[in-house]
Amino acid sequence: MVELINRPEYLDQLIQHKDVDLVKIVTGIRRCGKSSLLDLFHQYLRDSGVPDTNIIHMNLESLRYRNLLTYLEFYDSVSERISDTGKVYLIFDELQVIEHWEKAIESFRLDFDVDIYITGSNAFFLSTGFSTLLSGRYVEIRMLPLSFKEFLTFYEFEPAVTMEEKFQKYLQFGGMPILREYQFNEARSNQALEGIYSTVVLRDILQCNHQADQETLQKIMLFLCSNIGSITSPNSIGNVLSGEGNIPSDKGKNIAGKTVDKYISMLRNAFVFYSVGRYDVKGKQLLKTLSKNYIVDMGIRNMLLGYRDADRGHIIENIVFLELIRRDYRVYIGKVGEREVDFVAEKPNDKLYVQVTESMQSPETRERELRPLRMISDNYEKIVLSMDRNYINSYDGIKSLNLIDWLL
Repeated sequence: MVELINRPEYLDQLIQHKDVDLVKIVTGIRRCGKSSLLDLFHQYLRDSGVPDTNIIHMNLESLRYRNLLTYLEFYDSVSERISDTGKVYLIFDELQVIEHWEKAIESFRLDFDVDIYITGSNAFFLSTGFSTLLSGRYVEIRMLPLSFKEFLTFYEFEPAVTMEEKFQKYLQFGGMPILREYQFNEARSNQALEGIYSTVVLRDILQCNHQADQETLQKIMLFLCSNIGSITSPNSIGNVLSGEGNIPSDKGKNIAGKTVDKYISMLRNAFVFYSVGRYDVKGKQLLKTLSKNYIVDMGIRNMLLGYRDADRGHIIENIVFLELIRRDYRVYIGKVGEREVDFVAEKPNDKLYVQVTESMQSPETRERELRPLRMISDNYEKIVLSMDRNYINSYDGIKSLNLIDWLL
């Protein structure tokens, strides 16, 4: 039994939703820690005095449930085990293997005194049938691989290792919890990441999309990995790949762009990539064209492309994006006149403008990063994140922060 390491940010969310009459759905890329989170929650229920008879915990990818293929068999099997005394906690891992599972879940809600927790590795499983049946009666908890702060609690470091060196390891290996077993052995870590990536592609993408072609998917994946944080459109990606003869394009009809769009949405549904739209800060509206794509985990990208220090600017931008989503912001790329703000991050009563750059030392970079922020006239917080440790911590009210400090 692998020792469970607490992930309080997520466990606290489950605890806050406990006994609320909503189905709790934990989503996220395969192997980011969803099953361990449910184990931690199971442990929490026990520790708070819930008897074992009132906890039913099943991982449906286990062969012991191989006979439960339909929602009816699943419903009958679980119903027999539901205790008559007190509330029963139903915890189901990887529920997408059961066809029409949502019908059984809705029925448990109606027929018994239960509190339900489920996980899934593909947003596809939250698709139409499910949303209609359970509309408004579920809450989604989106799980990501380890943040830098969590990374520091997962690994043991020698006392002499500086925070910058630890951060460098995070940039290189990413945040998949399983890599902890390999203690930064690059070859073994890459094998583990390859395994995760293949499973995501084969199970969570190709199984759900029978028309999809594995080679095309791989090419689009590599293209997105090489261009994280760059503004692209499906058509421009399609043109590059068609030019290389990878995707059939019909003269006059840009099939390529539509194809690319379809594949990017498959990668989004498997929680591999996040697409971020652009927002016109002055016109206060979302723009329809062009977006940026960020990957869920740097380790996967480095396993596919090899780790290159030259990309550090884009890598740290990607890390800031993931951190903003962890902090519950809705994130956009900002457009101010002809200029870009890396991120406009919004919460219901709060907004934050963020620029990310490797260093603010050179006057040209400083001017380039600060100018778009100076053009925004509202009073919300504006910050520039960089790797610098300098003494100037504000430029005309725009805060200059060290990225590592901000992450922690």
